[in-house]
Amino acid sequence: MKSLGLRTTIYKVTDLHAAKQWYAEAFETEPYFDEPYYAGFNIAGYELGLQPEEGENSAKGENVITYWGVENIGAAYQNLVEMGATEHEAPANVGGEIVVASVSDPWGNMIGLIYNPEFTLS
Repeated sequence: MKSLGLRTTIYKVTDLHAAKQWYAEAFETEPYFDEPYYAGFNIAGYELGLQPEEGENSAKGENVITYWGVENIGAAYQNLVEMGATEHEAPANVGGEIVVASVSDPWGNMIGLIYNPEFTLS
């Protein structure tokens, strides 16, 4: 299989309306696709999707974290926490100039943040 790269990250939420508002503020953009079964955001060319989760919030693990690139990881991390996200991993240098952090959104989904000045699309 030849992969074309990352295309979409989907977060399941119990309250789609509230999640749309939260993510619109968090990523400073409105959904380009907005239906009762799916809300899609274009985040610098990548798809962030929200889907309604039936019933109670299901257990969500830490085994997969999507890292969204940011210029100022400290400010981005603090902003998400102030918006109601739960701290998971505070910003930490993982080598060179690369810094990562993660939070859990109000619905239990992991949101990773990364500052990597050497990353380029190929």
